Amino acid sequence: MIQIIRLKGKDKHLYRLLAPMVMDPEVIRANNNYPFKTGEEYVWFIAIEDKEVVGFVPVEQKNRKKAVINNYYVKAEGTVREEILSHLLPAIVAEFGPQSWLLNSVTLVQDKETFEKFEFVSMDKKWTRYVKMYR
Repeated sequence: MIQIIRLKGKDKHLYRLLAPMVMDPEVIRANNNYPFKTGEEYVWFIAIEDKEVVGFVPVEQKNRKKAVINNYYVKAEGTVREEILSHLLPAIVAEFGPQSWLLNSVTLVQDKETFEKFEFVSMDKKWTRYVKMYR
């Protein structure tokens, strides 16, 4: 069973949980060779299954009205990937879904349909691997 935990961007437990994964060359390659960033303004949603991290979504709070999903990672493909995201996204929407928030996402093209199931809408901005979405 997938469990979702929420941690602040500077929480020591966050570093212990994610350091082996975010420093793995294959994970970095999957993120287009960009490092994962964090700070006080981040909230991390982490999917854990059988004591193993299977995905995470950092959300950067830009201000009191805007939050951004960028550089997330899911350690699966196909229906398993969709299942993991389908656990992560409701937790994010519960926190950043109220009408006072604009939630933007730089979404991998392969995850677009899953994000749409949680009421994210595509914007005009599209790259080769990503599509910009909002909720």
